Amino acid sequence: MIHLIEHYITGVPLWAERTIVAVIAAAVGALAALLVHTILYRVSARIARASRSKADDILVDRLGRPTRWSFVALGVIIAARETPALASAWDKVAGFVMPVLIGWIALAILRTFVETMYLRYDISVEDNRNARRRRTRLGIISRIVSFGIVFLTVSLMLLSIPGVAKIGVTLMASAGLAALAVGAAAQPALKALIAGLQMALTEPISIDDVVILDGEWGRIEDIRTTYVVVRVWDDRRLVVPTTRFLEDTFQNWTKSTAQLLGTVMIYLDPGADIGPIREEYTRQITSHRLWDKRAQILQVTDHSADAMEVRLLMSAKDGPTLFDLRCEIREGMIDWIRRNQPEALVRRRMLPVSPLELAAGAQMLDATVDGASSGNAAARYNH
Repeated sequence: MIHLIEHYITGVPLWAERTIVAVIAAAVGALAALLVHTILYRVSARIARASRSKADDILVDRLGRPTRWSFVALGVIIAARETPALASAWDKVAGFVMPVLIGWIALAILRTFVETMYLRYDISVEDNRNARRRRTRLGIISRIVSFGIVFLTVSLMLLSIPGVAKIGVTLMASAGLAALAVGAAAQPALKALIAGLQMALTEPISIDDVVILDGEWGRIEDIRTTYVVVRVWDDRRLVVPTTRFLEDTFQNWTKSTAQLLGTVMIYLDPGADIGPIREEYTRQITSHRLWDKRAQILQVTDHSADAMEVRLLMSAKDGPTLFDLRCEIREGMIDWIRRNQPEALVRRRMLPVSPLELAAGAQMLDATVDGASSGNAAARYNH
């Protein structure tokens, strides 16, 4: 076919003839490769849709674009074997194209694996502790591996440039000084990378964990290599460095389980009758839809001359549910006490005073005022 093209191209300079032949050969090879890829892709997609698993659908979808361009490169390589001009041009760009295609396919396979594992570990179920741990570890490790793939791809592309390769050899000859310079410059990035790896291994937090950080209540929304995104209860986002969760103290309410205990404090009159209040609390908590039936108790935890502190202990399946349960129980108990035992509410008491005590107090006040006035007059006279 190449000889046929050269036969019809006459009367042009040699360089133009070689260029035209190379372009036509590359186009023919690329079109043939695209045709083969289209047939294989459609067959693979039909087989994937026929199966019950979603993993093969994700694999076919992710590998569609990188394999298409890889087939194009393969078609050009096959055409270059018969076309010296095309082979010469391909050798100049192969050092850039091949690392990109290989890295692209590697990233597609990695993301396919991660998405497939995400399907296995569903966090929408009630008991999702194990699934959240696996997803967190997969997310962090996949980002580290992705960084490594991109780094190797860029390195291979740069090494294909003769000038850069010579510079690399020169730097390796003076590796001591270069290592110090690179280490000093890359210290923050390396620290963050090591912190991300340590986060995946030690698991101080996981995706969807409930945490208290800087006085803010929120959930772990995303864990990156260098930072963590915390979604606060009012939909604000806190962007926190990864090292913060390894070096500083924070509260993790769902570290081992999502179930939590919570309290409601009610302050009553010191003379309040606790028996009926305890019975009403038991009735409300046992019939409440948010209670998980693990713990419930009413205790008097403190007492003073002005008030009696009553603690209502309760449990729920997770943090948001516990917050709603506490609010509703607090509202229900206060409403019941107001309607059924209004005398149990805290009041300010003043003891009655007899008329003689009032008269004595008034005389003392008058004497104090007269003394102060005489002192002020003497001070003005002396001045």
